[in-house]
Amino acid sequence: MPDSSARDILVLAAHPDLGRSNTTRAVLQALRASPAAGRVELRDLYRLYPDFHIHVEAEQRALEAARLVVMVHPIYWYSMPALQKLWLDEVLRLGWAYGPGGTALHGKDFWLVVSTGGGPESYNPTGHNHHLIDEFLLPYQQSAKTCGMHYLPPQILHAAHRASDADIDAHAQLFAKRLLHYPDWCQSLAAPEVGDEEAVALDERPPMFSPLDAGDAE
Repeated sequence: MPDSSARDILVLAAHPDLGRSNTTRAVLQALRASPAAGRVELRDLYRLYPDFHIHVEAEQRALEAARLVVMVHPIYWYSMPALQKLWLDEVLRLGWAYGPGGTALHGKDFWLVVSTGGGPESYNPTGHNHHLIDEFLLPYQQSAKTCGMHYLPPQILHAAHRASDADIDAHAQLFAKRLLHYPDWCQSLAAPEVGDEEAVALDERPPMFSPLDAGDAE
């Protein structure tokens, strides 16, 4: 296991109302109680930037120090909460994160830990959302690729607003365990490249503890 004294993991948490959250709050509580906390820099974006004025240089320094970058948030309207999107727009700048000279993130790992309101059955061609969950997450995957990062298979808790306490706890504990044992658990689980979704069979991907199709309070 890597030296736990080195803060080599950056966790970006983005929940607009964390006090009312079940899933995201449980995930962060599990992190704080875990030995993994010693190697993690946790940045709660809505607490840091309630006015939406992002300190770009501070965020870039945190990214530069990390080997693994983790986004933790609920899915809102098939995407990320507004402040997380603003963070992406302002921090990952041309010439720094991508484009000519933009190599600051090359070789780092990117991991998405999210919750949805819809159950796993709603994410298929005949379900409520008409598409697989992987299709909605393509912007994350392509963004990571554009920045030269390795996109790891996401950890997803579906139907989080009706998930049992046991399911939420299992999701949170798996998150903390994977942070503690990074990078061992992900070495052989690299996600397929964009356009090669069949490269990794669904039953070979890490467990997806499957909150809201159009807006989530978890």
